[in-house]
Amino acid sequence: MVMTTDAEGSTLQLRDVRKSFPDPDDPVNRRLVLPGISITLAAGELVSLIGPSGCGKSTLLRLIAGLETADAGELLIGSEAICGPSAERGLVFQDPNLFPWLTVRRNIEAGLVARGLLQEKRAEVDEFMRLVELEAFANAYPHHLSGGMAQRVALARALINHPKVLLLDEPLGALDAFTRMRLQDEVLRLWSARRSTTLLVTHDIDEAIYMSDRIIIMTPRPGKIDQIITIELKRPRHRTSSEFLQLRGEILELLHFAGGERTKSVKADAPTI
Repeated sequence: MVMTTDAEGSTLQLRDVRKSFPDPDDPVNRRLVLPGISITLAAGELVSLIGPSGCGKSTLLRLIAGLETADAGELLIGSEAICGPSAERGLVFQDPNLFPWLTVRRNIEAGLVARGLLQEKRAEVDEFMRLVELEAFANAYPHHLSGGMAQRVALARALINHPKVLLLDEPLGALDAFTRMRLQDEVLRLWSARRSTTLLVTHDIDEAIYMSDRIIIMTPRPGKIDQIITIELKRPRHRTSSEFLQLRGEILELLHFAGGERTKSVKADAPTI
């Protein structure tokens, strides 16, 4: 069986991670994006990352995925340093990035094919299609799918590699509100079944509260950690509950969007963990 209550995730640690890019206006100099980020995610934890556009959220995910190299600092999965891309870190973007010439089944199989594991893991493909409720669309091509269905294929393609860390870069951001809420529940169901350590980048406060164990709030570039908020609402959560709405208002005040004096009832931990 694919589904399990045992955590497949591993701890994720970032220690004083710095990253800069060449300044397009002055190639001799570099623009500092991340000035020294330190974060620890426990195995099986789901954490949301919130901050203004350009603060380095996606850069942070690309560093963890091994698609970028840090200027300084350490990135660790368990006790092992991140030295490049690996199937143990799954990355899902806002755009599903499916191969248009492959069926749903072949898209989900793609990572297994690349790793030479398809023969060994073929039975899991059917199980993952059932897990994301797409078995009836096994032979459909991406242009036959809705946006939500395409994202479920992308999630299955990432999860079939049994990643220790799942990185979600606004995967629901392009969907309509109704589909987005349904997919939030879908992601939570998959996370609950697999317990991959998950880092979700989102601009949606409601999404972060609904899904996360903790929310990390970043400052404008260069992106530092401003606040870390522990979400203590019991699961399953209700978007219209008084506790949910109160926490939403408090976080908006924390982000200076709601005006007035900052509330003191939001549980904000130390900026670095």
